[in-house]
Amino acid sequence: MVCKRFCFIFALLGLLVGPALAGATTSATAGEEVITPPETIVSDGIPPLPARIQKSMAAYAELRSTAFLDWLPGDQGMLVTTRRGNTSQLYALATPGGELKQLTDYNEPVTSGAVCPNPKKNYFIFMKDVGGGENYQYYRQDLAGGEAVLITDGKSRHMGLNFNHAGDRFAFTSNARTGMLFDVYIMNPEQPDSRKLVYAAEKPAYYLPSGWSLDDRQLLIIEYLSANQVNTLLVNLADGKVTNVTPESKEPQFFAMGNMSEDGQYLFGITDRDSEFRKLVRYETATGKTTAITTAIEWDVDAVNTTPDQKNCCFVTNEGGLNKLYMLDLATLTYTPVKNVPEAVISGVRFDDEGKRIAMNINNARMNGDVYALTPAGGEPVRWTRSQTGGLDLNSFSLPELIHYPTFDQVNGQPRKIPAFYYRPGDAAKAPFPVLIDIHGGPEGQFRPSFQSSTNYLINELGVAILAPNVRGSSGYGKSYLLMDNAEKREDSVKDIGALLDWIASRPELDAGRVVVYGGSYGGYMVLSAMTHYSDRLAGGVDIVGISNFVTFLKNTSDYRRDLRRAEYGDEREIGEFLQKISPTTSAHKITKPLLVIQGKNDPRVPLSEAEQMVKTLRQNNVPVWYLMATNEGHGFRKKDNRDYMNYTVIRFLEEFVLKGK
Repeated sequence: MVCKRFCFIFALLGLLVGPALAGATTSATAGEEVITPPETIVSDGIPPLPARIQKSMAAYAELRSTAFLDWLPGDQGMLVTTRRGNTSQLYALATPGGELKQLTDYNEPVTSGAVCPNPKKNYFIFMKDVGGGENYQYYRQDLAGGEAVLITDGKSRHMGLNFNHAGDRFAFTSNARTGMLFDVYIMNPEQPDSRKLVYAAEKPAYYLPSGWSLDDRQLLIIEYLSANQVNTLLVNLADGKVTNVTPESKEPQFFAMGNMSEDGQYLFGITDRDSEFRKLVRYETATGKTTAITTAIEWDVDAVNTTPDQKNCCFVTNEGGLNKLYMLDLATLTYTPVKNVPEAVISGVRFDDEGKRIAMNINNARMNGDVYALTPAGGEPVRWTRSQTGGLDLNSFSLPELIHYPTFDQVNGQPRKIPAFYYRPGDAAKAPFPVLIDIHGGPEGQFRPSFQSSTNYLINELGVAILAPNVRGSSGYGKSYLLMDNAEKREDSVKDIGALLDWIASRPELDAGRVVVYGGSYGGYMVLSAMTHYSDRLAGGVDIVGISNFVTFLKNTSDYRRDLRRAEYGDEREIGEFLQKISPTTSAHKITKPLLVIQGKNDPRVPLSEAEQMVKTLRQNNVPVWYLMATNEGHGFRKKDNRDYMNYTVIRFLEEFVLKGK
């Protein structure tokens, strides 16, 4: 993870030229062409995939997006990331609509980078891992070209890069000292041996540098204990003194500061203290007084970014899954919405070094992700990139409808309503439609109505309706909602899926007999759990890197993640009997419908063993199981050849077990 100076994006952690490409085909014995999988794919129990699927998905497979990462020095343009071959890489873009100049070229994806803010320097830093293992390393490379230089140890996990104002040092996080705890270091990128430990962690947490004082003598650090408990530390780099500036509270609170005023009197950041939602606040360093700025906005503030002179600021709110951009005068604490930004999911918001332009990534159901810039004074956003659309008419793609369906419990005497995004196929004459329930991960995540890429193939070409619920435990709807699935409340979120099945059955345009659940990571657990509870109401499930047993998951996940996940799921040493009881492997005998399991061999989060034990258990029960595993991937498939083959497999699975009888 890379966070440049002045950047304060609080999607904190979130959070997808090699072997033979999936495009190769060979003749089957029956005469039908089939797709040859990449050499890195292990396909177990999956029949040959017909080449007609690849051909029909060809345009969708070419869809791609471009994302802003940083401004280049002076007026040289932007640093962006996009995919042209098998993996995403970094590019320089000098002008709006200009030619992309490739800067990195690796078999592994490169999707994060930051440019040194010193105008006399002309280099950037990027990070990458190997095979999806997430032991990210930092590299320094000249913008003019040349070989990249490894500046970290080559084996530990690194994240949180944050340049100081002078551009002669950056702060970052690493677990190099213990393998478990995340410490904060500073380093001169041109002298890797200058690495200096400035904060040694004493307990499991993600410690992330979030901002520097203007004189570069103090460093703000976020202490991320869980989605509900986030603290802010202030480190004096001269003497090493650490001050916890987080106000005391008996209740969990999110308190994350990332910007400091020019005189050092104030910190600016985000907190849900004394509020259901995360507000933009000003914190007085001398008195500890906190002044809420966005009290009139009953939604979360997601991100904050200030101009280099700390005079002006912009911030982004998450309003029901879509974002709005606001400008803030730091002297008067007054803000106004920026009205000419389209309704979309907005990310990467950042001022340039002169504070005159704001760059951002804009993505919605009909825009597959592009980079825009606008002047704070107003005017229409300038589109800098036009990502590949594969020749498809994106304006014809389905716009999601925000629905709220009733669930099993009540609020103020009325059924609680669960928000969900509903994508309908265009041809109503083909109703009732089969349904795919897309369940997000996290569990603290939130489904956002962004561009759905290959999922649009299901809607447009196969006539599948998509329902994406934000069940209890999702972020974006207040801290009480976020806490509603913790520990012993875990299966309440699964009941929300059961309530969605009830809602589907009440809709004449939907076919309640052809419903499949689909999800990744924690969403994969939700798929497996839903199939143990509602197998008789489902046609099948697609589990991508999902948790199949909480006890074995907590035992086998990476050491540095274990205690952090215990804060969400519960400690197996204390409530192990309960966690075992609700684990899908325990109730696997209740699963009777087909399952597609997809897994990366090198996954450091949800280990390979979680997939394998579920596959083994279900096959012993004579349940049809397709198992797809990539040997060069981790928590999700990030390489195009693997991802394409995964998509082809999903389509074939749906054809076989869900779409029949259409």
